[in-house]
Amino acid sequence: MARGTAASTLDEAARHANSLRAELRRPGTHPKVLEYCTQEILAKNAYHDSLEAARSVFDRLRLLTGEQFDGARLVDAVLMPGATGVPRVAINTGVTTTERDEQKGFASLIKGLGSMYRNPAAHDPRLNRPVGDEELRELLTTLSMVHRRLDAAR
Repeated sequence: MARGTAASTLDEAARHANSLRAELRRPGTHPKVLEYCTQEILAKNAYHDSLEAARSVFDRLRLLTGEQFDGARLVDAVLMPGATGVPRVAINTGVTTTERDEQKGFASLIKGLGSMYRNPAAHDPRLNRPVGDEELRELLTTLSMVHRRLDAAR
């Protein structure tokens, strides 16, 4: 946890506690996202928060399938149809062209989030990749949607 200025009144302490509670209960944030980045949220570290939140999806795909790949290779191995014509993790029935396109789009979205948030954080210094609060909220919302789709996946 990050250290901040000490509250000097009960009102200040209550405001601080409510602020932390609100950060942890971001409306609509999937519990899996918060599981991976709660410490960063409390520390108000958007850069590392975005990195850990993005990692949550890749780790979840590995946990769902036992696959050990990472990044785009992992996404292709578990979300794309492959030789069998059926993805290992399917977000729909894959019967129609629209559903197959949706599955491919879902895989592309995850690869894009990894390329945009996980990979740069692994290779570039924080000073070269600022992440603001609004961008972080949007990312957490998007990653929450991804996790909700994985909740319902077959």
